[in-house]
Amino acid sequence: MSMQPVRVAVLGGSGYTAVELIKLLLRHPGAEIVAITSRQEEHIADLHPSLFQRLDLRCQPFDPDRLQAQGVEVAFGCLPHGTSMECIPSLLERGIRVIDLSADYRLRDAAVYETWYHEKHHDTKNLAHAVYGLPEVYGEAIRGARLVANPGCYPQTAILGLAPLVAHHRIERAGIVIDSKSGVSGGGRTPKLTFHFPECNESVSAYGIGNHRHTPEIEQALRDIAGEPVQVLFTPHLIPMDRGILSTIYATPTTPMSEAECMELYRRYFAGQPFIRVRSQPPATKDTAFTNFLDLYVKPVRGKILVIAAEDNLVRGASGVAIQNFNRMFGFDERLGLL
Repeated sequence: MSMQPVRVAVLGGSGYTAVELIKLLLRHPGAEIVAITSRQEEHIADLHPSLFQRLDLRCQPFDPDRLQAQGVEVAFGCLPHGTSMECIPSLLERGIRVIDLSADYRLRDAAVYETWYHEKHHDTKNLAHAVYGLPEVYGEAIRGARLVANPGCYPQTAILGLAPLVAHHRIERAGIVIDSKSGVSGGGRTPKLTFHFPECNESVSAYGIGNHRHTPEIEQALRDIAGEPVQVLFTPHLIPMDRGILSTIYATPTTPMSEAECMELYRRYFAGQPFIRVRSQPPATKDTAFTNFLDLYVKPVRGKILVIAAEDNLVRGASGVAIQNFNRMFGFDERLGLL
């Protein structure tokens, strides 16, 4: 473990993910925030009043040479997709490790990225060695990674919700239905009509039907776990609450399983994973709010296997799992700063 705190930069400091990350880093004994970048060159407490008298830093323009001179050892990228891949190569060239919270390095195939994100990938060189940052699946690879692609919020509930079943070939690998619901903060801080209070309050709506960008991310990880292609039907919904994700997953078993067998399978698969809680009762989003826990419940119902997964989309879904990855990369206890 490092004796001195790791010097950290946060790229793109104005959004919800960034402020959540900063709060976690401030209580992490192994991290020191030395730089925050933003196009809004303001004091960080002016962008996020909750940080008043907690962090005395002014946001600076992105300048890789300046970050190197400031001794930055790792950068957390909280930039939009498309922007990250323009900035990250210059950091890696200077020996700065990166945990990227955008989608730019999650999909290994640049052609798949182009199909789903409708733009060309401009950093295929680094894409080739990026490690998908889901600790419970890719943990050992994360330790030595120079570039970690932090997973999406929805995909974590789907991938981890299905991992024990596909790993042990207990379900059919097609026809899997993932019905997910997320709080409004999942849409980011930039004002949009869909997230305007009169539009989303007292209403539930589906979006990205059949073409949501998290679909190939989910299928890529499940294929790694299963050793063969897995096909899902993923439909996200917007729920009028600030934070949280609840995913209900339906799959067809290859052979009948009892509830006790399901629970044993999940508890055995996730044994030793500090942030996965296999529950005997269905979880609610409030059970995981403001924590890095991902709660799972599994049960056979009428010839199907039903899985329910809950997480906080801003913590476990983004900034918290980024800290998990940071801890693995720098040799800290995986729980440090998160419990």
